[in-house]
Amino acid sequence: MPLEVILPRVDMDMATGKISKWYVKEGEKVAKGAPIFEIETDKAAMEVESPGDGVIHNITATEGIDIPVGTPVAFIYGEGEAVAAPAIVKPAAAPPVRQAEPVPTAQPPLAPQVEERTGLPRATPLARRLARERGLQLPAIPGSGPRGRIQAEDVRNFHSTPAPPERPPAPDVAGLYQPGSYDIEPLSGMRRIIADRLVQSKQTVPHFYLTLTCDLTRLLEDRKLLNERAPVGPDKQPLWKLSINDFVIKALALALQRVPNANVTWTEQGILKHRASDVGVAVAVEGGLYTPVIRSAEQKSLSLLSIEMKDLAAKARARRLQPADYQGGTTAVSNLGMFGIEEFAAIINPPQATILAAGAGIERPAAVKGEIVLRTEMTCTLSCDHRAVDGALGAELLAAFRLFIEEPALMLA
Repeated sequence: MPLEVILPRVDMDMATGKISKWYVKEGEKVAKGAPIFEIETDKAAMEVESPGDGVIHNITATEGIDIPVGTPVAFIYGEGEAVAAPAIVKPAAAPPVRQAEPVPTAQPPLAPQVEERTGLPRATPLARRLARERGLQLPAIPGSGPRGRIQAEDVRNFHSTPAPPERPPAPDVAGLYQPGSYDIEPLSGMRRIIADRLVQSKQTVPHFYLTLTCDLTRLLEDRKLLNERAPVGPDKQPLWKLSINDFVIKALALALQRVPNANVTWTEQGILKHRASDVGVAVAVEGGLYTPVIRSAEQKSLSLLSIEMKDLAAKARARRLQPADYQGGTTAVSNLGMFGIEEFAAIINPPQATILAAGAGIERPAAVKGEIVLRTEMTCTLSCDHRAVDGALGAELLAAFRLFIEEPALMLA
């Protein structure tokens, strides 16, 4: 019996994926654990290893097309084993909406006797019979068995839901413009998923916004001192160079520890109260952005946090993040100050309940002990999920954040 090679789920809310590169060709020998193809998601590019030794045949997935998770893309045969006719792998019919739960996938119908090889949902004989008797389609039934195999109990417990009402056709936006006056750039998988997630966030998460201004005077002085006294490595270069963003990440992590009721996630079962401050940080890349997460940021020194953030940003730009690098997170930081943006509001990245938007440090006149002096100030806006964080609680969190920013020595305590 040949080994099935499927398109794996490498992200918990992944419905489809795209093979960006095959490392092997039809009929080549493969060894267990050797990379056989690279899968591209909206967050990373990951190598998929061979599940066993043998000869690879029935490579049916083309590079660059979206394929439903769980689809067989090749089979590994033993030496001398008869090779079955390949299945046809079709691309995903429509751009997927990312969901938190695994999504059952429909596969091309082929003869029942080769069901296990051709990509039809795996199901026990009893489950198939029960589905036929009840007029149910197997692709619509989530399987609870090994590798998603549909059990009889899955069929008995399945309740079909009516199809949602059809939406009116979308207007032909391109038709509003003169032909030849524009170029069309196809939507990448990343761009589609970012669009889906942001629409979902704005439609399902009740946002509200709180804004205040922080004085960066002491922070800039301390940052300069710490960078000047950073130890050097064998190459005579400083081992770290702290950025303002490093202080922002640390200050938000510590603020969540001071205001633990804001370190939360909304779920229908209840509000999750997190112990650690896992801070996601938006990293701009060509065609979109990633949000890798600094785990337990409240426990890390500024220098360690800075080094880790630079490493994650480099992996993000190379599209080499692993799921553990970006999943979860209890809050996030989006900093456009480096681009000269003075003030903005960010969209919450579910399931997080808050996100902090940090603007640029701007010199402004301020009254200090009766005198007007120039001070460097940074405007920050906290976006909150009103289901989990009320106005007063959000204000308390933002005030705690400003305390750490304006008194950075507290971050070293």
